[in-house]
Amino acid sequence: MANLNKVMLIGNLTRDPELRHTPKGTAVAELGLAINRVWNNDQGQKQEETTFVDVTLWGRQAELAQQYLGKGRSVYIEGRLQLDTWDDKETGKKRSKLRIVGEVMQFLGSNTPGGNNSGGGGGYSDRPQSSAPQQQSSGPRQGATAAPADEYQEDDDIPF
Repeated sequence: MANLNKVMLIGNLTRDPELRHTPKGTAVAELGLAINRVWNNDQGQKQEETTFVDVTLWGRQAELAQQYLGKGRSVYIEGRLQLDTWDDKETGKKRSKLRIVGEVMQFLGSNTPGGNNSGGGGGYSDRPQSSAPQQQSSGPRQGATAAPADEYQEDDDIPF
């Protein structure tokens, strides 16, 4: 039987990314993402709900998220679902939580405070490169809009 575990989300960060490192030095970032859904009910009234999702990014993606993303910023995340389970220390009960492990990240909108969040941004993927071209559902790569030009230095290692 075939299996598929793929998630594609566009939302706004609920907090600044939290960066830490594993004992071996690998960067890990935790993001909170809010995804809004708007629809009309049977009476034609506008309804809205917000879903909050935790996202984990690894490696260079984690570093870029911490460097260029902040609370309120729009981002596209493509990844997979992962179920975390643990024993609650206070109650002794089993607990579980679904999270997204990000594999592709695309910056969206403006990085400046009060920006209009229109337009595209840079993107980055931790997926292994193969000899076959990969089709990106997020469209062609565009130039970076992650930070104003005066914040860049010539020797920066910008990945996009």
